[in-house]
Amino acid sequence: MKAVVFAYHNVGVRCLKALLAGGVDVALVVTHTDNPNETLWFDSVAATAARHGIPAITPDDPNAPEIMAQIAAAAPDFIFSFYYRQMLKPALLDLAKHGAYNMHGSLLPKYRGRVPVNWAVLHGEAETGATLHRMVEKPDAGDIVARQAVPILPDDTAGEVFAKVTLAAEMALHGVLPALLAGTAPHVPQDLAKGSYFGGRKPEDGRIDWTQPAAAIHNLIRAVAPPYPGAFFEIEGHRLVVAGSLRQPASRPRGASPKLTIDGDRLLADCNDGGVLRLIDASVDGRPILDTQFGARLRHHSLLLT
Repeated sequence: MKAVVFAYHNVGVRCLKALLAGGVDVALVVTHTDNPNETLWFDSVAATAARHGIPAITPDDPNAPEIMAQIAAAAPDFIFSFYYRQMLKPALLDLAKHGAYNMHGSLLPKYRGRVPVNWAVLHGEAETGATLHRMVEKPDAGDIVARQAVPILPDDTAGEVFAKVTLAAEMALHGVLPALLAGTAPHVPQDLAKGSYFGGRKPEDGRIDWTQPAAAIHNLIRAVAPPYPGAFFEIEGHRLVVAGSLRQPASRPRGASPKLTIDGDRLLADCNDGGVLRLIDASVDGRPILDTQFGARLRHHSLLLT
């Protein structure tokens, strides 16, 4: 069986390798040119393709007529999309004799759309996973072929969960690939009413709203922790970016004004629902600040959060 693979990021690398291990003839890889303004913390699909002698292209528009002609010339039995960032139109999907399939980073139909791992962590989910589904015109809406769940622990960051989802994607594809190639894989329609779509997120979405409960603030911090931009707030004109938090025993009544307190060298956020968070791994105005420096750096600031 021959395939054309649209891929990017760690999921793209691992799923491309799973196809090759399963004996699929990958005739062409379509990927992205790396953005110099983006922090590149993930593996390279282009480098993986080159290592295996697979031609790779990086078109601005994968649906352009000349790109479709190149894909048609490859005569693919399958088209796969593994964390490719652009929509593939129906005319392109129809070029695959036996169907086009996408790997999505959630347990569909939940968290369809953009950055599903970050949204799952933000909403305090206890599990997520990866889903291989048939591609149709509507994004993330086609029949489910395989799913693999992974747990989200209470203090897991989105980066840690993404690593689990990458493995889940590889496992889901590896497990169903023989049946998919043989034409016997199950295709289960989604009940789209059991989930919804989510959009992309911007760095500004990481601003901490101290009127929220401690659990919601904790979830935001871990949902945008590095390698993502981080959660942040300002103290007297200085921006403090928080890369991590740990929940502490509640120590004050609900409804009190939220504030920061220094406990030795620890920085504690007393939230207005009575919950307490220990803030760790932070930076002030772009300069890293160690946990042991919190007291010295912030002791003379007004620490009331408004």
